[in-house]
Amino acid sequence: MARAIGDSDEMTFAADRLADWGAARQIGSRLAGPGPTLSAVQRARLREDFADVVPEAERLALEHTGMTHGGYPSRPWVMSRSEWLRANLRGFQTLLEPIAARIVTAKPDSAVTSVRRKVLGAEIGSLVGYLGRRVLGQYDLFLPPDDDGMIYFVGPNIAGVERRYGFPERDFRLWIALHEVAHRLQFGSVPWLRPHVSRVIDAYMSTLELDARELVRRLGRAMEEVRAGRVEWRGLGWLFLLMDAEQRRMFREIQSLMALLEGHGNFVMNVAGRDAIRGVDTFRRTLRERRRSSGPDRLVQRAIGFDAKVRQYDAGEWFVASVVQEVGMERFNRVWLGPETIPTPEEISRPQDWIARVGAA
Repeated sequence: MARAIGDSDEMTFAADRLADWGAARQIGSRLAGPGPTLSAVQRARLREDFADVVPEAERLALEHTGMTHGGYPSRPWVMSRSEWLRANLRGFQTLLEPIAARIVTAKPDSAVTSVRRKVLGAEIGSLVGYLGRRVLGQYDLFLPPDDDGMIYFVGPNIAGVERRYGFPERDFRLWIALHEVAHRLQFGSVPWLRPHVSRVIDAYMSTLELDARELVRRLGRAMEEVRAGRVEWRGLGWLFLLMDAEQRRMFREIQSLMALLEGHGNFVMNVAGRDAIRGVDTFRRTLRERRRSSGPDRLVQRAIGFDAKVRQYDAGEWFVASVVQEVGMERFNRVWLGPETIPTPEEISRPQDWIARVGAA
C-alpha cells in the first residue's frame, strides 16, 4: 500500500509546487473530523462484516451483469476518515500532475507562489474534508496495480448512517458493497476502460488555463451567452460557462461516461440486491433524502456541483434500467465494446437512440 501523502519521497515535483498538500491535509482533516466514535469491538466488527459481504456482493454482481473481475477478487479496506482523506489527496495529486507540470514549467517561481500554493491546497482540503464526512464507499481508480481489487469503506460514516436511521448492519453493508464492486467489475472486465478514462481526463486537464486575463475574457463571454440564452448551463454548473468549445465537448464526454458508470453501479446495487437484501427500497429512499439536505450543507453541495452530479447519476441509472428492460442485460453489455459505444449525453436521456445506434435491438 502506498504511504500517506506528505512523505517527501512520495511527492511528485510538479504537483508539490502547484499546491500545498500539507495545508490540504490539515484543513481537510479539520473539516472532516473523526466522525462517530467506534469502540475497538465495533471497528473489528466492521472489518469482519465487509470481509464477508464483499465476496458475496461480487458473486451477486457477477451473476447479474455477466461481467468478470479480470484479476484478483475484490477486497475491502475499512478506513477512518483520516485514511480516506489521505488516499484521496494522493488521487488529487495524480489528477493534477499533468496540468501542474505545464504550469510550473511555463511560469517561474515568484513572490506569490507560496500564497498560490496555500490557496489551492486550502481549496482542495476543503473539498475533500467535506466529502470525507459523507462518503460511504469508493473504488479508487488511481490505485497502483499491486492494489488491484481494493475497495474503500469509511467505517465511521457507515456506522453513523446505520445508527441514525436504524438500518440492519449486515444488509446495509452488503448493499453498499454491491455498488463499489460494480465499479470494480467495470474496470476489471473492460480492458480499454481504465486507459480511456485516463486519456479523457488528461486531455481535459491539459486544456485548463489559470491565466487571469484569459479567465476575465471567458467570464465576459459567458455573461453574453447567458443573457442571449445561447447555452444551457444549469445542469452543468457555472464552470461550464468558462470553457471553450473543445473543453465543453470533452466535459460533456466525461459527464456522459460518469453517468453511465455511476448509473450502472446504482442499477446493480438496487436490482441485484433486491432479492438478496432486506430493505433495499428503504435504504435507497433514505439516502436520497440524505443527499437532499437543507441549510448550509445544501449551499456547499451546490458550490461544488454535488447536487448536479446526483441528478446526472440518477439519469444514468434510468438509462441503464430502460435499456435492460427493453433489450436485456446481455445486449446492454454492448455498451462495454469500446469508447464508441458509450452513450452520448443526448442518448443518456433517449435510450432508444443508443439502442438503434449500436444495434442492440
